[in-house]
Amino acid sequence: MQLKTILNRRYPLKRFVYGKAEISGNRVLIDVRPRKNSKPCCGQCGSSGPTYDTRSPREFQFVPILGLAVFFVYAMRRVDCSHCGVKTEYLEWSSGKERMTTAYKWFLSSWARRMSWSETARIFGTSWNRVYRSVRHAVMWGLVHREEPKFTAIGIDEIAARRGHRYLTLVYQIDEGSRRLLWVGRERKEKTLEGFFDLFETSVKEHLRFVCSDMWKPYLNVIANRAGHALNILDRYHVMATMNKKVDKVRAEETRQMQRDGYEPILKHSRWCLLKRPKNRTKKQTAKMRELMKYNLRTMRAYLMKEDFQQFWSYQSPTWAGKFLDSWCTRAMRSQLDPMKEMAATLRRHRELLLNWFAAKGELSSGSVEGMNTKAKVALRKSYGFKTDEVYETVLYHELGRLPQHELAHQFC
Repeated sequence: MQLKTILNRRYPLKRFVYGKAEISGNRVLIDVRPRKNSKPCCGQCGSSGPTYDTRSPREFQFVPILGLAVFFVYAMRRVDCSHCGVKTEYLEWSSGKERMTTAYKWFLSSWARRMSWSETARIFGTSWNRVYRSVRHAVMWGLVHREEPKFTAIGIDEIAARRGHRYLTLVYQIDEGSRRLLWVGRERKEKTLEGFFDLFETSVKEHLRFVCSDMWKPYLNVIANRAGHALNILDRYHVMATMNKKVDKVRAEETRQMQRDGYEPILKHSRWCLLKRPKNRTKKQTAKMRELMKYNLRTMRAYLMKEDFQQFWSYQSPTWAGKFLDSWCTRAMRSQLDPMKEMAATLRRHRELLLNWFAAKGELSSGSVEGMNTKAKVALRKSYGFKTDEVYETVLYHELGRLPQHELAHQFC
């Protein structure tokens, strides 16, 4: 069976035909020519017209065969279009000035989901930039062909994209059985999140019931203004992460004070003992905690307050949970530990949002947003190369967006 026959079966062209194929080194060059008596189509409006002239042959990279790089060789025509003037013809296997075929783009983008972009480029003998352009093509096609999502629960969070407090705002769909990235915004300002609600205004009004977020004020302001009908739930992970920061602040202050006063550095190497859950500690860390419990330390008081607060999440009734929260905040304000006082003040400010957690209990997983964030961080590492916001957005949509794919993505991978 000739290569031309295989191509006609797997990748038939409507307005063009395959010519002879020859091997040159580790490359296969396949001539492509227009069908007899066919007119070229304008690359701008798509209407057919007479040929104005023919340019020199150009190579377009196709999907590799048996480890050999495959190229279509075609001399492009220019069309004397009655609407647009003289324009380069439309090609069904490529677009614009791109030297890769559309099939090859989908081929690379599919492999880039399984491996890092650098590894994909190395294996298939191409450049990182070509892999990026292929993934970008797949993402843009997927966003255009994505159906209007109907989500009942979303999670809003940010991740650090680069050094210097450069953040990306991420909005996830966290419905049970349908978790994916919906939207990426640059920075974490109010106007950033407004962009999401502008884009998905219909779905927000008709379907949204739950919004899971942290305590970042710009997010809370936008959620209250644009999704006031939905239940805004403070994510348990972020509440306890803030609590851990306060405990660690007490530890750091007390460690410095003990050094100044000339006491034994008993708190040295105790940070992770205090921040980890008891079941996750090593034997050495467990022994360290037993030793610390013998001392009347401010740090241990803060730690015990943090562990006591964990009871809050076990309540079934919002009423009793509210009473526990009020009691805990009162004790924290009397503790003479400034970081814990700050934590109590924060919890009091967000009391209503904290109690919303119980109203949605059983319908919303508190760890779903952070789980998606972990996947997002892994995805960013796969694209290491040029660090720009556009690259970050592309890889996040590609890995987490569950975007629709063209049939070519399944035909060659």
